[in-house]
Parts: sequence; C-alpha cells; structure tokens
Amino acid sequence: MRIVMMGTGTFAEPTFEALLGAFGGDVVGLVTQPERDAGNKRGSTRQTGKGMGAIAAAASVPVAQPESINTPDGLAQLREMRPDLLVVAAYGQILSKDVLSTPARGTINVHASLLPKYRGAAPVAYAILGGETQTGVTIIKVTPGLDSGDMILQESLNIAPDDTTGTLEAKLAALGAKMAVEAVRKYQSAGPVEGAKQDPALVTKAPKIKKEFGLIDWTKPAEYIERFVRAMQPWPTAYTFLHRPGKEPMRVIVASTGSSLAVGMPSWSPDQPSGSLLGNLSFGDQRIPLLVRCRPWERLIVTELQPAGKKKMTAEEFLRGYPIVDGMRFGPEVLA
Repeated sequence: MRIVMMGTGTFAEPTFEALLGAFGGDVVGLVTQPERDAGNKRGSTRQTGKGMGAIAAAASVPVAQPESINTPDGLAQLREMRPDLLVVAAYGQILSKDVLSTPARGTINVHASLLPKYRGAAPVAYAILGGETQTGVTIIKVTPGLDSGDMILQESLNIAPDDTTGTLEAKLAALGAKMAVEAVRKYQSAGPVEGAKQDPALVTKAPKIKKEFGLIDWTKPAEYIERFVRAMQPWPTAYTFLHRPGKEPMRVIVASTGSSLAVGMPSWSPDQPSGSLLGNLSFGDQRIPLLVRCRPWERLIVTELQPAGKKKMTAEEFLRGYPIVDGMRFGPEVLA
C-alpha cells in the first residue's frame, strides 16, 4: 500500500517518523507546506523541530511543497505520488474533493482533540483555555466537512496543571504517531475500515488563533487568565501593555503566572481598575513579587514577563526596571 504523508511542524513530525519506521518503503511521498520566511505570508506558521523536509530527505522520500494542494499544480504533484492512503497531521490547508478523491483507500487525519470537541485549527489551545482536565487524539476519516468524519480510533490523556499548548501538543504528537501506525495497519487489511459517527450535539469549535488574540483582558476571572497565558504559549504569547504616567504604553509579554491564585489578599480601592499592580508583598511565609488585579476582588500572581525589546525576566527583575508608581497598570494599548 502506497502511503503519502501530509503535514507540517512539530505535531506532524512524530507521525511521519513513526510511519517511516513502521512501513519503510511503503511511505512514498510527503506533502508539506512551503518553508516559512519573512516574505512568504502563506508559508506555515507552525513550530518546526527537525523539519519535515529533512526527515524526508534522510529517508529518500520525495517531497512536494505546493502553495496550495487544491490548485491544478498541487493536485498534479499529489497524483504523481499515486497514493493509496493519505495520512494527514496538521497540514494547515482544507482539502478539496479533488484531493480527497485521489487516494484509492481514502484519507485519514490525526486530530489533537477528543472529537467532536474542539474541531478546527487550534484544538490544544482551546482545550487548555476551556479548563479541560483531559484531551486526546482522534483518528478520523477526512470528509469535506471540518473534522467531521467518522472516528476510527480515539485515546485520551490528562492535561497537567502547568501544561502549555506547546508542552501538551508534544505529548499529543507522540500519542498521535502511535495511533496513526495502528490506523494504517487497519487499512492494510483487505476489508473496509469502519468508524464511529460523531455526535453533532457535542460539537465545539477551535478556530485558528491570530496574533492579536493574545491580548489579555484583565476584566476576566483570574483563573481564566492563568489558563489563557498557558494556552497562548508558545504562540502567539499572552501580552498586555504597561501604562505609566507620562510615558507611552509599552508592550509586555506575560510569560507565566503563579501555579495558584492569590486569594485572601488586601483589596484594591474601588476606583482602581482591572490591571492595577501591587508589588513585593509578603503574607506569612509567602512572598509575592507581583500581583495584578483581574475581575473585581480577584488577583493573579505574575511570575515572568518580557518587556518589548528585552529578554524574559522574573517579576522581581521586572519591578527593578519598572518600579510601581501611582496610576501604573496593565491593559490594552488604548485604555477605555
């Protein structure tokens, strides 16, 4: 059976390597997105590790990198590979009916969620943001609908309290690689591969995350912001703007927060807005370098920050460079 891999980035790399290890010369091609560069806005924005192209080169596997797989040129490159089965993992493009009709045995996708939850481009980030304690991987048959195909395999894993999108995606990538091999073995048999229908009543969406989505809303609950900071790592990162009297707003990445929320702390006065700062606090044995006001009566410990043009630093280092003064606060670039 001729297998063609379609994928881009660190989530796809373990699946590609697992297929090569399990099926060797039956993996006859790789379709991956064009290399990213500053002038190519259509290139992949996914994180890269070894690189899909490098893995393919080491295994002497032909590579196609069309701008769009759905164009006549992209289709021609795919058809030259004569796939029996397409295995997709984080490819980054919606596949047309023409693409899906090319492989003789069909197309399967390694999706990083427990479908039908979190259909879309960013299931890992939305699982963290949604406060889930579990997520997983689902292998589905690819259909024209978004992540709506029949489920061939599904396995779950726990989300750790300190997981970011990056750390959780790495765990899911390893799980997905194992499951992809198991799914392909099902297709090596002569009979049809059956799958379970998804319950449309349980569908939730995980649309693509854009750079501006990382702006922190300090009027949200502290628990939500703590999850938001983790969900935005490693991209686009959670950020805010530091407002100081007499100075221009400065963009600041909030890299990490405390593992627990600061409760039972002194309250701000009613006229102090969300995003207000308190620093160098001591409560018994607990020392808190930086505390930020969130939804009324809630506060969040911030532990690491990165001011614009600077390296990431601890809250203590941040406050040495930007000591708290009256009227200093975090918020959007233009305050309401």
